[in-house]
Amino acid sequence: MSKQVLAFQDVSFSYQDQQQNRSIPVLHSFSTQVYDREFITIIGASGSGKSTLFRLIAGLEEPDSGSILINGKKYKSRLGQTGYMPQKDLLMPWRTIEENAALPLELRGWRKKDIEEKVRPLLEEFGLSGVEDHFPHELSGGMRQRVSFLRTVLSGSNILLLDEPFSALDAITKLSMQEWLLDQWDKRKATIIFITHDVQEALLLSDRILIFAEKPVCSLQEVAVPLARPRRLKDLDDPAVLELKDHLLAQLRGKVGT
Repeated sequence: MSKQVLAFQDVSFSYQDQQQNRSIPVLHSFSTQVYDREFITIIGASGSGKSTLFRLIAGLEEPDSGSILINGKKYKSRLGQTGYMPQKDLLMPWRTIEENAALPLELRGWRKKDIEEKVRPLLEEFGLSGVEDHFPHELSGGMRQRVSFLRTVLSGSNILLLDEPFSALDAITKLSMQEWLLDQWDKRKATIIFITHDVQEALLLSDRILIFAEKPVCSLQEVAVPLARPRRLKDLDDPAVLELKDHLLAQLRGKVGT
């Protein structure tokens, strides 16, 4: 088996509800592992804790107890140890596309010349050649998400967290971006952890699907996607995949076992 790149070990976490003056548990003695070069998708109802899991991985929140290991190491601060692509692209409107993409390298103190040598070939590879001097409002939603993903890649981490990055795109653009993302993941050999509400998207992209089905979360239900790679949309017509899709939808609707 591949090496472990992320591990939650008996992690508990609660939010403080200031209005009701009480603690709301999200995770309780929760453990899970993710391995090198996996594509993991997390699905679950709104408010089930998916984004909280990302915030814990990224170091934006700290657990009440337990340990979170990145590449086998427990960091005092996990900030900057993973690449994080939120649902909204968060591109800075006053910066050009090249300047937006280069931000992680600037924050790490790279020299301007080194940044240009690193970023410009990637702009071409990501289909952004010719728009590097444009501003975000001049690009389509799909192009903006390419810039956002490039910025995430330039974090330098082998673990990339993608929080519903295609949810605001139209159906055709979304499919194009899903196939493009699979190609990029294959090229970069990174580990991707991806949040979505879209079961079909999860099946198309993932090696494993992790399901938030309880709260507080003590464990995640896990489903292995029975598709070889490379894969394309037509592969989802496989009878075994269609059956799995129905099963996942039923779980999300709370109808399994009823």
